[in-house]
Amino acid sequence: MTTIRDVLAQNLDDTRRWTLLLLADFAGDDWSFAPGPGLAHATWLCGHLAVSQDTLIHVRVLGKGVLGADFRAHFPIGGDVLSTAQHRYPPIAEIRAVMDDVHAQSLAAVRAMDEALLAQPAFAADGKSPHPHYRDKLGVIQHTARHEAFHGGQLALLRRLRGKRFLR
Repeated sequence: MTTIRDVLAQNLDDTRRWTLLLLADFAGDDWSFAPGPGLAHATWLCGHLAVSQDTLIHVRVLGKGVLGADFRAHFPIGGDVLSTAQHRYPPIAEIRAVMDDVHAQSLAAVRAMDEALLAQPAFAADGKSPHPHYRDKLGVIQHTARHEAFHGGQLALLRRLRGKRFLR
């Protein structure tokens, strides 16, 4: 029998597969290309997706993140997007490994969640106020996949601006 946890994990994984397909032929300067100042580049997007997934699933739902402060500091949520000339980001291989590791831990965590946890209220960053975008922890996990799909659209645009083929 398929559970809501299975559906959530499948949505997260399907969205990640799409993200990885969009990134599959990125090389060299593709990773640092930004269409304008302060706009996202693939390096930042990958780090941001890792930090966001950690924040949403591990911090907001489970109460304890899996990423260290050193990595998080490169990709502050709500912070400015700095170019690779303005900021020394970790190497792409490291960012991708962290992205993959957080995702694997997230899938395992979602699959193991007690469904009663999913019905608990979601709070804003202060831990007290209701969250403005979702009312429960189920909504947080659903938003995690939507959030990644949103940034997948940015990656798709970066691909096209770099002359790469359209993907379906």
